[in-house]
Amino acid sequence: MTEVNIWSEEFGAVTDAPILLIMGSMSQGVLWPDEFVGRLVAGGRRVIRYDHRDTGMSGTVDFAAQPYTWDDIKNDVYRVLDNHGLESAHLVCHSAGGLLGQFIAVERPERVRSLTVIGSSPLGGGEGQVIMRALLGQPQPDDSLPEPAPEFVAFYRSLMTAAPPADRRAQINSMIAEQRVLHGTGLPFDEDAARRLQERIYDRARDLTAVTNHRLAAAANPDFEPAGVLHQLKAPTLVIEGSHEPVKPGHGAIIAEQIPGARLMITAGMGHTLPPEVHEELAAAILTHTTE
Repeated sequence: MTEVNIWSEEFGAVTDAPILLIMGSMSQGVLWPDEFVGRLVAGGRRVIRYDHRDTGMSGTVDFAAQPYTWDDIKNDVYRVLDNHGLESAHLVCHSAGGLLGQFIAVERPERVRSLTVIGSSPLGGGEGQVIMRALLGQPQPDDSLPEPAPEFVAFYRSLMTAAPPADRRAQINSMIAEQRVLHGTGLPFDEDAARRLQERIYDRARDLTAVTNHRLAAAANPDFEPAGVLHQLKAPTLVIEGSHEPVKPGHGAIIAEQIPGARLMITAGMGHTLPPEVHEELAAAILTHTTE
């Protein structure tokens, strides 16, 4: 296992019920919006967010010299819990972070008080392969997960052949364009707010290019996800999906079907990001779900 320093921060009283926020692949912890975090803290929760390895202020590696897999990224979650003195916590997870949360809830159920997954896919469903087949124009097997929206596919196909951004401004503009696609079409897109967020992400990253190591980690062990195990998941589970989810449309219902007792919540207008319009609704649902 390749261990790196993991940056994290916490908010709220140490005596409050703990929530660990787990962001998706190639994503910094500050993509959990400050206002959203504040609502959880105001609701009486101790909230922790962190940067995955090779993102933000966490350590970066030379992948050729220090390769790792998504199993290591998963085990970083245990390290964050341990470093904050937590035997267990409520896990609130976004996108690929939801895969990590599902895996941990099956693997180490004693460490998961409850599970919330947002904009995620079912563990073992092969969502990465679904996305790649869509980008390459390959047919999907009959039993595959629903593929991304056409606008998502078109945007990322264009990125695959585009020249790298020449400077900071060009890079941030590209990141804003990506955020616009992930935001979806259900709510107005605030470009000024997006620029402030992407400037923050750019400026706090030790090495912005290191995030691509997450793709290499996935390729190093494509069978990372166990299949057919979600029926073993015992933690109370809330599954949230936006009505305008462009990346993993319909995946939330499949997760909820496979986890005993899971509850599905569809958030009107939301895509694959966490805009201000949905903070109150999401925070209220999560506070209710994590009441002890």
